[in-house]
Amino acid sequence: MLIKPTVERLRAMRLGGMAEAFARQMEDPSITQLSFQERFGLLVDHQWLDRQNRALARRLKLARFGQQAALEDIDYKHPRGLDRSLVAGLSTSEWVSAHQNLIITGPCGVGKSYLGCAFAHKAIRDGFTAMYSRASRLFRDLTTARADGSLQELLRRISRADVLVVDDWAMHPMSETERRDFLEISEDRYQRRSTILTSQFAVRDWHKQIGDPTIADSILDRLVHNAYRIELKGESLRKTKGPKGGPKS
Repeated sequence: MLIKPTVERLRAMRLGGMAEAFARQMEDPSITQLSFQERFGLLVDHQWLDRQNRALARRLKLARFGQQAALEDIDYKHPRGLDRSLVAGLSTSEWVSAHQNLIITGPCGVGKSYLGCAFAHKAIRDGFTAMYSRASRLFRDLTTARADGSLQELLRRISRADVLVVDDWAMHPMSETERRDFLEISEDRYQRRSTILTSQFAVRDWHKQIGDPTIADSILDRLVHNAYRIELKGESLRKTKGPKGGPKS
């Protein structure tokens, strides 16, 4: 049997996983002990897994996370008020299916960004899409897009992400343009998608940071009332782990 032409045709049909599995089968003398149905099932399984892995890799690349993070690697030993049962409940990503939000607040260095990325990473592993950005970069990107005429396309991309992670939210008082842009983002995503916000400021202080009372009410009404909250406390993990302590989880 000519193996190479078959492998090339499979690849031409974009069945790379099946092509790889077929080539391996033909190099394994023991494969003849399996029936045709069993061998074909293995080929299909390999193609399915290959396609799933490629899709996962694409979603991870498009998310542009600020750091590598996983819920399995969370540090529960550090005293920062992290509720293990809440994390376990959110790890199912059902809150993403329900289009709910997640708010993570606390002082600098307690692992807010890590947790935000970890929850979004788990959502991607569960088949959802995600988009990560620091708040400052998000507003810069919106300003640039407005200048070059691509604002509506950027807003569409933001609105379509199943999980939007906005890191270091409300660090500075917002300008008029920033709060109106974020109101539009909040309106587009409300009850359609999920948003993760991390902030050093408590939620009670966000109204002042947003500025305009009417717009602040509108933004917070869409973000806060259907959100899970993780309120962290304690010293920075950077102090306890040191410069070579690894990821700040």
